Amino acid sequence: MTTLVHAQRLVGLLDDESGEGWIEIDGERIADAGRGAPSRTPDVVLDEGILAPGLIDAQINGAFSVDFADADADEVRDVAVRMLSTGVTAMVPTFITATVDQLVEQVTRYEGARETSNAVGVATRLLPAHVEGPFLSPRRRGAHREALLVDPTPERIAPLLELHDAISYVTMAPERDGALQAIADFVAAGIRVAVGHSDATDDQVRAAADAGATLVTHLYNAQSPFHHRAPGVVGAALTDPRLTVGVIVDGHHVEPAAVRLAFAAAAGRVMLVTDAVAALGMPPGVYELGGDQLEVIAGSPPLRADGTIAGADEPLDANLGHAVDSGIALVDAIRAATRTPADALGLTDLGRLEPGARADLVLLGDDLRARVTWLGGARVWSDDTIHEGPDATVASGQL
Repeated sequence: MTTLVHAQRLVGLLDDESGEGWIEIDGERIADAGRGAPSRTPDVVLDEGILAPGLIDAQINGAFSVDFADADADEVRDVAVRMLSTGVTAMVPTFITATVDQLVEQVTRYEGARETSNAVGVATRLLPAHVEGPFLSPRRRGAHREALLVDPTPERIAPLLELHDAISYVTMAPERDGALQAIADFVAAGIRVAVGHSDATDDQVRAAADAGATLVTHLYNAQSPFHHRAPGVVGAALTDPRLTVGVIVDGHHVEPAAVRLAFAAAAGRVMLVTDAVAALGMPPGVYELGGDQLEVIAGSPPLRADGTIAGADEPLDANLGHAVDSGIALVDAIRAATRTPADALGLTDLGRLEPGARADLVLLGDDLRARVTWLGGARVWSDDTIHEGPDATVASGQL
């Protein structure tokens, strides 16, 4: 028995438009979808809000006072449950620079927590980890500890290669000695590579793409900037069609004009990421990122003691609002938080409203904040401010 959902505003079909549409759900997946009114009386009518695929955060260090670097299984599960309130239905926890042995321990611990939480369900889908460092440039280290930054030698990357099923991607600086071979080795093992925290030239970034790199970590931040005679990481990221670029659009990391430039130059290749830390969803105060203390003051991003910005504290649905306020079209902003990260991570059944895709959905309010979240067609979170139309009949726990 299928469930037919009719929404006055629907985003996520192949037409990349926003308007009236419908989806038919069979079990946990979408059986069919289309634009306009459905051919039969719908089971669920959504007269308000914007129905979209569930959001995918491809870079998040922590949330709700939890830093993934030292989180136990219960803490990981708690974050996964609470992230549903932000409309995020899948996420990639990030582990920043530490020793390789420490990273192996952290990722291994997280992998066990990930498997357990996903098996229980009713929580944001936990994807394999993102390892950000230690193969980064000291010139563009940002919040990463300089003393721990090293070259990606075969001996150092070998333990990470063994965790290929537990790692989605690794961020590294391609100008470091041995980096191009390391990129090729990671990709051969099934681990994607992002260019980030890098002082590389345009040519070095393109060489990294030649070796198999497909991502850029937080465009503009902690990387060589654009200059008309030295395009750097930013120039390569904006012009090389092989690269999907993450951008933190929280109102602090990137100015609106730079956001517009990214979406215009790298159309279809921009993915919104939060780079959120444990301060997400929490009041101002002191939190941790990879063992270092951060201070959050109202109206400002998290800062290290030396004043360096260290991640963010805004959820992905808030980033959608900032993107639209920056001048990005609604459909483009939503695609950057759904289909684009899914495609970049090889998740062909997430981030879209198409036959065969998982029925992971979010209903956004006019402010683009999450109002209702579904996983596999089952309602898993609602703020109860938007409801179905008066004629809808919905089974318990379903749409």
